[in-house]
Amino acid sequence: MTATNVKVNGAAKSSRFSFKAIIRDAGIGLALIGLIVIFSLSSEHFLAANNITNILTQITINLILAVGLTFVILIAGIDLSVGSVLAFAAVVAGKAITLPGLGPTEAIMLAVMAALLAGTLCGLLNGLISAYWGLPSFIITLGMLNIARGGALHISEAQTIYSFPEQFNDFGSASIFGIPVVFIVALVLVGIAWFVLHKTVFGRMIYGIGNNEEAVRLAGHPVFWYKVAAFTICGLTAGVAAIVYMARLNISSPIAGIGFELNAIAAVIIGGTSLMGGRGSIQGTLLGAFIIGVLANGLILIGLNDFMRQMITGLVIIVAVVLDHYREKYTKV
Repeated sequence: MTATNVKVNGAAKSSRFSFKAIIRDAGIGLALIGLIVIFSLSSEHFLAANNITNILTQITINLILAVGLTFVILIAGIDLSVGSVLAFAAVVAGKAITLPGLGPTEAIMLAVMAALLAGTLCGLLNGLISAYWGLPSFIITLGMLNIARGGALHISEAQTIYSFPEQFNDFGSASIFGIPVVFIVALVLVGIAWFVLHKTVFGRMIYGIGNNEEAVRLAGHPVFWYKVAAFTICGLTAGVAAIVYMARLNISSPIAGIGFELNAIAAVIIGGTSLMGGRGSIQGTLLGAFIIGVLANGLILIGLNDFMRQMITGLVIIVAVVLDHYREKYTKV
């Protein structure tokens, strides 16, 4: 049996578009349109060009993290460490970019490589430990959450790092035809993830492991390395998010990213990816990130305080999980 003809409980179907998958994504899209209509009627500023730009900028980091988490959740895993890994990668990159004796270009290149390497190594460790010993990824990544956060605080001596090259700061505020460049970076990642999940053997195996891991193993595929790769991708996207965070805010803070993992997981689940694994789509994750961003922005514009916004966002997450239960029960692809 070859990699191209393995079908595990509909895994091959899950990795392609299907009528039910389109219906699910359409439902998420309708929910997003509904929110846009409600907030546009509630506030005259919601559809203003500068507010649209703000929304795109604000959802960028969450979307990047959610792209990586989609791979992990599709294999029925979870990664609670992405927010702390973002902070760790940002601090490592912040140290690199402020090294004395480097020109702006060299400093930026070194910082980007440092952030990507730091994030990738954290994700790799999560995957190796979880897959090798067969331990719940919830526990392993909870440990990494504390390790990465402690590492960020130790390396930075609990101090914020700043004074980055002007070219790097300009990247964080640049836009093309009103679209923030950092959001374009996130869209490129979405496109790459879509191609990998829907057009490659690796993507089919990710869906297959989430549907029936044992069947994939019996078919002769290296389940261990696929699972490690999913967590490594998640760590890599956390490194990308760290670069965007630094460019946007012009700082590296060891307390960055607190709670980011919850919003990213929420975007994936709201987007229709099953917590049980094997079912979901990257385009759904994109819509889920938009829903989280539009909701947060709209609630601010209509004047709700922080406490009410937090409560409503939490309620939306619970509703999304309940809906996921019924999608799993009645709309299997």
